[in-house]
Amino acid sequence: MAKTPKKKADARSIRSYLTLSAIASVFVGVLVYGGTRSVERTSVWVGLTFIITLVVIATLALSVKDDDADPNKPRLK
Repeated sequence: MAKTPKKKADARSIRSYLTLSAIASVFVGVLVYGGTRSVERTSVWVGLTFIITLVVIATLALSVKDDDADPNKPRLK
């Protein structure tokens, strides 16, 4: 059984990763199909773009640290 996200924000971020990857892959698909008119080549490029974009976005999201500081306290002393 798959683990479900603990927060709504987690589900929202997963959805945004998939949406951004889908948009990028559709954009590349339109460009490749317009240039080659080959469905096979276009489908390969769309799949590769979706996977690579998804991995890059998820890796960049992992590199950002969440800010746990209290907004009412100053950071500098």
